[in-house]
Amino acid sequence: MHYLDYNEKRQHGTRDFPLAYYHIDQYHPRYNMPFHWHQETEILHVIKGSIRFYLDDREYLASAGDLIHISAGVIHGAQPEDCVYECLVFDSKSLLMHTQAARQYLRGAGYQQFFIQEYFHEILPDLKVCVQSLFSSVRIQSSGWELSVLGGLFQFYGILFREGLYTNSPEECIRVKQLKIHQLKPVLEYIDTHYSQPVTLETLSRIAGMSPKYFCRFFHTVIHRTPIDYLNYYRIERACYLMETEDLSVTEAAYRCGFNDSSYFVRCFKKYKQTTPKQFIKKTEGI
Repeated sequence: MHYLDYNEKRQHGTRDFPLAYYHIDQYHPRYNMPFHWHQETEILHVIKGSIRFYLDDREYLASAGDLIHISAGVIHGAQPEDCVYECLVFDSKSLLMHTQAARQYLRGAGYQQFFIQEYFHEILPDLKVCVQSLFSSVRIQSSGWELSVLGGLFQFYGILFREGLYTNSPEECIRVKQLKIHQLKPVLEYIDTHYSQPVTLETLSRIAGMSPKYFCRFFHTVIHRTPIDYLNYYRIERACYLMETEDLSVTEAAYRCGFNDSSYFVRCFKKYKQTTPKQFIKKTEGI
């Protein structure tokens, strides 16, 4: 699997217990989170610093103690600032929908008939205790932790529904929103598989089925960058990963990631990383 896989197909957890825990700091390869999506649900807890989150066309600035709930299929990315965070990624269908009692609440969220609140800043006391216990159980993984986690997830959603922390969505609004986001996903997949080759705005807009002018506006609404700006950002993220994991030179990384001019690669690198490629390599070697 690619380090940056727009539609994540990786196994989170095991087949019998599809839930995984991740602890992310500045040394993690996905510290800067490019836009992607997956069919699992994600609960993210900010431990330190701040992180600017983008979910479809919505933006949140989360700080220490905040929670982000990411529903299945939502395109999301983030820009951390001196941040440490942890997250749970899990298949809610396999873990939580074995009974009719659970399905009547959670199935509607899966079909986007309503939207569970995404950003939690001032967290209710019992929800805060629930989340602390939930993450602690996964972190420590003492005997019976799976049962504790299942109980914690049921309690988490029970509190959300009890407190009405969700919104109903008109059917027409859902249909239009889903159509637009689905038009964007093939574009992101194309960038993921063709970033090392020449990529034009005309090609990307054609994949989305939009005029170049409308596509640029729409892309910026969701991704908060122009298409070409995001393409270069993505290429630099890939170059960083290759230089860290495959011991490539600056020139090799540049050409592997679609830059035919090494000086332009250096300028782009400094723009997105606030350092030069050589300084970046020295820093990673010193970790």
